[in-house]
Amino acid sequence: MSTRFEDRADAGRKLAAVLTQFRERSDTVVLGLARGGIPVAAAVANGLYLPFGTLLVRKLGIPGHDETAYGALAWWDGQVVKLLNKPLMARVLEHGVRPEWLDQVEERERAELARRAGLYPGIISDVQGKTVLLVDDGLATGATMRAAVEAVRAAGAAAVVVAAPVGSVEAEASLARVSNAVLCLHLPGKFRAVGSFYSHFEQVDDAGAIALLER
Repeated sequence: MSTRFEDRADAGRKLAAVLTQFRERSDTVVLGLARGGIPVAAAVANGLYLPFGTLLVRKLGIPGHDETAYGALAWWDGQVVKLLNKPLMARVLEHGVRPEWLDQVEERERAELARRAGLYPGIISDVQGKTVLLVDDGLATGATMRAAVEAVRAAGAAAVVVAAPVGSVEAEASLARVSNAVLCLHLPGKFRAVGSFYSHFEQVDDAGAIALLER
């Protein structure tokens, strides 16, 4: 299998091709993690003839090293689920990061979640008793996806399946412990940035995400 994808839509079509057991199932819904997971999830849902929406998530990045997450937030039906990597937080605090700096990061990300919640269509709140396919464009640490899993579990999902075009071995193992199944098309032994596995990996902005959700 190719280790590269043309773009997120191409990755979503390839995911749909191996998720055919969910095709046209009335008890299944596809949720793309906002924002990068939305184009992938749209292609998955289109290929499987399933309802499609989004789940709002935000990474809690270490100040000065924003790409490294010490936790994540997921917004669901007016509630925010918070997941923390406590061992990493402890190390960060030992190396001089002040607690109030982490509080500021969380405050900023909660505000961004609230902004998107008021802006984005397709935020599905009823997953009680359903199978939820949670889709993202890649799983680096798995932090935001874990928060998403916790959110839909708390909302009463009967089963949670995580699907992504590419992921790290560590993220896949972590998510396998909290979900019913994890599907990654590519699990490289040495994981690089998610975007390195795509030919085109432009940032998904609000307008692009909203257009897909409205469609």
